[in-house]
Amino acid sequence: MFGQKLPQWAILLLAVTTGSPAVRAAEEPRRLRETFAPGYQYHVSVRVEITGTLTPPAEKGKPVPKPLDVRGDSAIEYDERVLDLDAKGVVTKTARICRRIDFQRTVGDNKQEATIRPAVRRLILLRHNNQEVPFSPDGPLTWGEIDQVRTDVFTPALVGLLSSEPVSVGDKWTAAKSAIQELTDMERIEEGEVMCRFEQIVTVEKRRQARVSFSGTVRGPGEDGTTQQKLDGFLYFDLESNHVNYVSLKGVHSLLDKDNKEVGRVEGRFVLSRQVNTRCKELSDEGLKGVTTEPNADNTLLLYDNPELGVQFLHARRWRVSGVRGNQVTLDSADGAGGVLLTVEPPSRTPTGAQFLAESRAFLEKQKAKLARVEQPAAVPGAAGLEHFVIEAEMGGQGFVMDYYTCKQRDGGVVVAARLGKEDAAALQKEVERIARSVTVTKKIEERK
Repeated sequence: MFGQKLPQWAILLLAVTTGSPAVRAAEEPRRLRETFAPGYQYHVSVRVEITGTLTPPAEKGKPVPKPLDVRGDSAIEYDERVLDLDAKGVVTKTARICRRIDFQRTVGDNKQEATIRPAVRRLILLRHNNQEVPFSPDGPLTWGEIDQVRTDVFTPALVGLLSSEPVSVGDKWTAAKSAIQELTDMERIEEGEVMCRFEQIVTVEKRRQARVSFSGTVRGPGEDGTTQQKLDGFLYFDLESNHVNYVSLKGVHSLLDKDNKEVGRVEGRFVLSRQVNTRCKELSDEGLKGVTTEPNADNTLLLYDNPELGVQFLHARRWRVSGVRGNQVTLDSADGAGGVLLTVEPPSRTPTGAQFLAESRAFLEKQKAKLARVEQPAAVPGAAGLEHFVIEAEMGGQGFVMDYYTCKQRDGGVVVAARLGKEDAAALQKEVERIARSVTVTKKIEERK
C-alpha cells in the first residue's frame, strides 16, 4: 500500500491535515485566474457524502409525518474538453467522457440508485444561464440522466471563487454568485454572500499552491423550494499551471417552509480534484472527428423507459411526462400547445385503426364536439403494425386537432391520443408521429383482472 502513488485529492488533503510548510514571506500581489480556450482539457474526480433528515409534507387533516432519515453518496469521474467560449471568455460548450457516475441515496426505507448508461457516456454540454444542458451524439438520454449532469458541478464556473483582482496573502473578497449557485444548485441567491480569503501558499509535490478558504450562508429558491445553505470550505489553486485543482466543502442544506421554518436538513461533504492539460484520446481532434457537437432534432431526443409498465419511446424536449396512472402515460408540451396520452394494452385489447376511430368519434360526439374533418385510418409507411388517423373538431368555440395512432406489437399494443392546438398542429403532429413510431413494448402485457 505504501508503495502506491496517492491520488491528487489525497495528497492535497494531507497537505492540510499534516500542516505542510507555508510560504509566509511578503510577496507581490498575484492574480489567481484560470483561463479557458477551445481545446483545453482536464480530468475531474468528485466524491460526495450526505446525511440528514427530511419531513414529508403533511396531508390536510392528518398528523405531521415523522422525519425520514436521508443518506447518500456519489462518485463521478470524467474527462472534459472545452469547445466554445462566449465573447467574455466564459465556457459555453464542452465535450465530456464519463468514466464513472454512480449515485446512491436512501430516504427512509426507499433506496435509490442512478447512473448514466455506458452507451451515452459521451456527452456535449451546453452552458446557458448558469445551467448545463447535455445531449449525447450517440443516443437519446433520459430525464434522469440529464438531471444527474445538470446537478453536477460545472468546474469552469468555480473560477468565481477567485478574485478578479491581484491579491496577497490575507486579502478577502466576495465570491461570484454564479459560483455559489453552481455549488448549491440554487436558481438564484436572494440573501447572503460567501466570503473568500487568500490563506497561504504551500508546496505540494514541489508545486506551489495557493490555499483559498471560503465561507458564508445564502438563501434562495431551489428545485425543492426555498432553501438556506451554509458553506465552509477551501480550494487549492496551482500557481504553476494556473488552475483550480482541488475543492473541499462542508455544507448544511436547510429546506424551509412558507414560514421559513426548517422542515429538513442535510449535511454533506463535497471533494473535487482536477488535473489539467490531460490528453484523452476520445476527446482529441481525431476522436471527435465526424461527431455532431451542435444540437438538433435527433440528438436531443429523450428516452422514456418504464420497465414496470413495459413501454419505452422517444420524445422531443418540449414534451415532459406529467403523469403515470395505471397503464397510461401523459405528456404535456412545455408551451401548453398540446397533450399526449399513451395507453398500454395487452394484444387482445389493442384496437385496430377502425375500432379506435369508432371509439374516439363516439367519445367526442358524446362531449358535444363538432367534427369538422375525419380522416380515415391508414397504415403508417415503414412502421409495421402502426395505424394513424386524424379528427379535427371544435368544442366550446375552440378548434383543435386530435391525432391518433394505434400500434400492435407481439407482446402488447399502445394507443396514442394527442390533442393539439390548431395553430401549432402541423409541427406538433410531426413530433407525435415520432413518439408513435418509436414506441416499443418491452414485456408481455397481461390481461387486467
